[in-house]
Amino acid sequence: MSLKKITAPQGSIVSNGKNKAELTWNPDFAAKRNAQFSRKQMFVDSEVLRRCSPRVPLQTGMLEKSGKLGTDVGSGEVDYIAPYAAYQYHVTSDTRPYDANRGAHWFERMKVAEKEDILRGADKI
Repeated sequence: MSLKKITAPQGSIVSNGKNKAELTWNPDFAAKRNAQFSRKQMFVDSEVLRRCSPRVPLQTGMLEKSGKLGTDVGSGEVDYIAPYAAYQYHVTSDTRPYDANRGAHWFERMKVAEKEDILRGADKI
């Protein structure tokens, strides 16, 4: 009893002479899955911006706004586009005299504190 299998991009047919099984792909699968991934990515990006906000150094508020302006929510990349953003992130102190929560490495500090909450929220989508 030999097993015959025919495979095509649309699916597969497996037969042993008496029995036959047909496997077909759901044509909407890719579109639905991509839409789900896009919604999750938009959630993660917006949560990163929102949860980093209280940690970004604040003098005029432009550094924080540059994150909102420089980020295409859903792209998977959060960019602070102020010319001094890299300096503030990498070189300055992790705390400020006016607010101990604000300072350098705001994304890394946010990630340590709130990563699990963001992932749980994304899983609900």
